[in-house]
Amino acid sequence: MSARTLCCLLLLGLALGQVQAEELPPVDSEHWTDEYDAYFRKYSKRYFGAHFDWRWFKAQAIAESHLKPAAESPVGAQGIMQIMPGTFYEIKEANPHFMSIKEPRWNIAAGIYYDRMLFRKWQRQLSEQERLLMAFASYNAGLGSIRKAYKRSPEPIRGWQDVAAHAPKETRGYVSRIQILRGKDLRRKGPASKGIWQTLSDKLVGDEAS
Repeated sequence: MSARTLCCLLLLGLALGQVQAEELPPVDSEHWTDEYDAYFRKYSKRYFGAHFDWRWFKAQAIAESHLKPAAESPVGAQGIMQIMPGTFYEIKEANPHFMSIKEPRWNIAAGIYYDRMLFRKWQRQLSEQERLLMAFASYNAGLGSIRKAYKRSPEPIRGWQDVAAHAPKETRGYVSRIQILRGKDLRRKGPASKGIWQTLSDKLVGDEAS
């Protein structure tokens, strides 16, 4: 099996993982509480600007905790945005008014602030949308892990889809869930673009024929 075919199979596995994510109701569904929407709006505007779609961060919070303020992971991440206590206190040093990691308002504020920090790390000719996806991946796996995945990815790198195959499986699923929750198509747009399955199928056929 050629390296190209192996890469395509890895990406096909990613696509199948995206299908499973489609089972989640979209972020605007009545399935999800709107109790914290004001906080998502407020801190999205503060840290990303008035033009930014705050629903991306609500989708991220659903992927993290299903919007449960008492959620706690086995490794100690807490709250709606699943912030690690050490990360929260580092953020609090720059934002002394952030009162408690356990309060939904400050947990959400810290999570979106941290997203902005990671967003600013990805400025290598990527679109705003792709930088956001890279920030989400970094939020989940750590900036160092996603930078390694970026370095392992062949050029040209246009965004997350080109890096995902080299990122942890959990992170691929995490970013996919956020995209599905927000109701955004996972395929690249453009007159020459195809759906991910058709593109991978074409590559596999080409490999087998060569």
